[in-house]
Amino acid sequence: MELSLLTPQIIAMRCLRAQDQREMQRMGTEKVLAFWESMSAMGLEAFKANASLWGILEKGLAPVHKRARANARRLRR
Repeated sequence: MELSLLTPQIIAMRCLRAQDQREMQRMGTEKVLAFWESMSAMGLEAFKANASLWGILEKGLAPVHKRARANARRLRR
């Protein structure tokens, strides 16, 4: 919510300073850094989510694995 309120204000102030090359360069640098920071944060959260999903998958397949192993032992006799 706050981001949606701040963004138009920042854009308006930066447009008024469009002739200020340092401000424009800073704006570009900030956007690139924010992009990579966001990508890193999302990647970390995706990794955590995948680790949780793997645990769910492992728990879900445990009964199937148990029966398959038992069947393999039984059929080898």
